[in-house]
Order: sequence, then C-alpha cells, then structure tokens
Amino acid sequence: MREKKLINAECLIDLIENKRFGVEYQPIVSCKNQEIFAYESLARFYTHDNKSIRPDLVYESLHSSPLSLFQVEYQQKKLQLSYAVNDYDIFVNLDQDSYFSSGVIDQSNPFLKLFKEFHKSTVVVELIENSEINDAIMSLAMIDNLAKNNIPTAIDDVCNPQSMISTSVIQLVNYIKLDKFVIKNKKNSNFMLLVRSIIDYAHSTNKKVILEGVETYDDLRLAKQLKCDFVQGFYYRDHFKNVS
Repeated sequence: MREKKLINAECLIDLIENKRFGVEYQPIVSCKNQEIFAYESLARFYTHDNKSIRPDLVYESLHSSPLSLFQVEYQQKKLQLSYAVNDYDIFVNLDQDSYFSSGVIDQSNPFLKLFKEFHKSTVVVELIENSEINDAIMSLAMIDNLAKNNIPTAIDDVCNPQSMISTSVIQLVNYIKLDKFVIKNKKNSNFMLLVRSIIDYAHSTNKKVILEGVETYDDLRLAKQLKCDFVQGFYYRDHFKNVS
C-alpha cells in the first residue's frame, strides 16, 4: 500500500486559523423513483492560494493532535449543517477519534448536542471503519450514545478491501453503504455472492442499503438488480451544491 504524504504543520495551522473549509452536498437517490432522499455532506479543504487538499490527508495529519482534530471536525460539522438543504435528511461523516477527542462522552458531548439541536431534518451519522480493532470498540460506544438520543447511524465503505467491518457494528447501524469497489468487481461471482448476502441481511433486519460510486446508467442498473434502496455518485452531479 502506498504511504500517504501528510500535511505539514504550517499548512495545517493556516487552514485552522483561517478556516479554509468548504462543503459539498452529494445527493442520495432512491432506486425506485429516482427522487432525492437525502444529501451527504462532504468536507472540503483549501490552501491559502485556493488549491484543494484531500480531506483524508487533512484528518490523518490531525490525528496526532486530538484538540486540533476536534476543532476542525466540529467547525466542519457546523458548516455542513448550516448550509444543509431544507427538508432532506443529511448524512455526515464523523471519525470516532473526533467524537471522543473532546473528552466528553455523555449527553454533553459537543457533537451530540450539535446534532440534537439541528431541527431542519434528520441527521444520519456515518461511521468510518478501518483495520484498527480499537475503532470498532469506539464505534460501538458512539453508536450506543447516538442511539440513546434517537440519532440514526450508517456504516461507510462496506466491501472496501482496505476496511475491516465489525459484525457488532454492522448489526447496530440503520444504513449500510456499499463501497464503489462493488461496482468495479461486479463480474467477480464469488465476491458478488457476499455482496448479495449483506444486502439480504440488511433488508431482513430493516436496514437500508446505499450503493456508492454510481457514475453511469449501467451502475444504476446494477444497483436495481442488487435491490439496493438508494444510490450515490457522480451520475447525479447536476444536483451538487457547493459552499466554501
């Protein structure tokens, strides 16, 4: 695996101090009627000369400083909710480390308070799973905290080969988001058996399935064949809304 190049301290300081943040809203669309069901808010970051910075590099660079990680993530969530499209559910990504970096895990958690005070629509919190077992433990604690406050959750990147999904986590979430890796490997019959099993499990337990990475009509047709509930991707780029 290629090693990621982290953001240097000078760039991070400038980004934080000048709040060089943006947000992009990507529609989540019903497979049945092609109507927009919700929007996912995607974090965007920029340099002082307005060049984009990959969000994953920003967050990975911030993990060595919990306070800075919390500061950036909290400001991003405020921005994402402030410009959310009225009357549509809003999906927001939240790293487990960000959630717990404030040091508060009860009802006073800043993120929890922020979500509870948002009344324009329902906030769905997306959890990001990877290969760290501690992430699964924190995910369970976070889901439990959110569920007690009637905030639904989703698990992202399911079927991504670089992610390790906790079976305990996948049982508790309300939405399962299938990674675009599914589309790229649709001709792998053994792999697709697993995908269909996950979808069958989701529907048997009243969860909804979202297929990500839909870029063509053939991708949409695959989602319908798999009986996914919703799709998301650049096929619907005309519905994007950008704020910076």
